[in-house]
Amino acid sequence: MILYHGSNMAVEKPRLVPAKRLLDFGAAFYLTSDFEQARKWAMHTVKIRETGSAIVSAFEFDDSALSTLRILKFDSPDLEWLHFVAANRTGNAENNQYDLIIGPVANDQAIRTVNDYLKGYFSEDIAIRILQPQKLKDQYAFKTDAALACLQFREAIR
Repeated sequence: MILYHGSNMAVEKPRLVPAKRLLDFGAAFYLTSDFEQARKWAMHTVKIRETGSAIVSAFEFDDSALSTLRILKFDSPDLEWLHFVAANRTGNAENNQYDLIIGPVANDQAIRTVNDYLKGYFSEDIAIRILQPQKLKDQYAFKTDAALACLQFREAIR
């Protein structure tokens, strides 16, 4: 399986760094199977950091290693996903037991729904009803060195 990482530079050797902001699945090295999503992340990173150029790094993921990793997978933005993302986005998550977390990414529209849920504007039921029909892209959060070892750099795409 080919996965993509968007950044303001080529990333040939991924590493785990402390997160500077609260992300959907916590501190991790994030990838997606959707090239266009990675390209958008790359452009956003260049804009935020005001340096570098938008580059998508492509990795081959040895999915035969899935049986050796501790994985949490969300198939859709359901109640469990909402609670998990909300906990991570508020700094209240306790999810250090996973090597890899896979699931929908809270894009701009979805994160507004999550934030409105956190502020109490929406109940869980309403938030899920808003999130479910959205066609959210996927994200893979590689959280440990064991998970990163399953990635093989292929190329950097400008």
